[in-house]
Amino acid sequence: MNQQQESNGPPPANDGGPGKQRLNHYRVQFRPAEQVCSASSRIQGLHREDIVMVQTDHGLEPARVRAIMVLWPEPASLEAPPLTIVRRATRDEAVKYDRLSEMEQSAFQICAGFIEKFKLPMNLVKVERFFNGGKIIFYFTAENRVDFRELVKNLVQEFRTRVEMRQIGVRHETKMLGGLGCCGRELCCSSFIQNFESVSIKMAKEQNLPLNPAKISGACNRLLCCLNYEYSTYKSTRKAMPKIGKHLTFNNRKYKVRQHIVLSESIVVIGEDGEELKLKKEEWQAASLSAPKNT
Repeated sequence: MNQQQESNGPPPANDGGPGKQRLNHYRVQFRPAEQVCSASSRIQGLHREDIVMVQTDHGLEPARVRAIMVLWPEPASLEAPPLTIVRRATRDEAVKYDRLSEMEQSAFQICAGFIEKFKLPMNLVKVERFFNGGKIIFYFTAENRVDFRELVKNLVQEFRTRVEMRQIGVRHETKMLGGLGCCGRELCCSSFIQNFESVSIKMAKEQNLPLNPAKISGACNRLLCCLNYEYSTYKSTRKAMPKIGKHLTFNNRKYKVRQHIVLSESIVVIGEDGEELKLKKEEWQAASLSAPKNT
């Protein structure tokens, strides 16, 4: 089994064979407080906190190396992460990168001023400026469609570059802003979730969770993403257990299945005289063999 750990120092020396540099794996971060991503490179000697240039779908973007991933034992073939570190950043690029957050914050304040001036029913969430200056993206939330043509016109005149207004939902807003979940850990959406999966109330029911919105909703006031994590396990485990309402015989007495306790794979049954029993997996498996057919 492959194991991985983080290292502060450079990866081991090249052992990829004659004329071939080893493919190293890193964790990089494009902006402070943003999600950390996986990237690979054949560049040797990168250290934690180094600023590097990463190939993205819109060109080279600077990022900071947050961790060096050491795989042990090294697999014969390992799929490379989707991001590639092309080279180290130059001194000028590093200086510009350090100012990038300040420039984005300035753009945020300017856009917020225009929104207030034009009295637009929208809430500005975040500003992302391409490192090459080719585009600025303004992320916002709104209850309905917004006519922001006048806003875009003013922003283009202000920044002299392409401007994109991108409306997002509350889940993406929470992902961008970050925060702590009810578990006390950093929000899953802002720490590692790449794409949101659909979450339904059925998942909470399957896991016997209280259907109290305050207990099963996240910071975005939508159902918790973590309801997805154990749903398939609960579903498959429950499928192998006697169904609720099924009759079975245990110690020559008839009982009716009243409740599943999935984590321990045990069930609660009730007898004809109202007696309740908790049966372990081996007990209900033996009892179910002699259970009469449901009528």
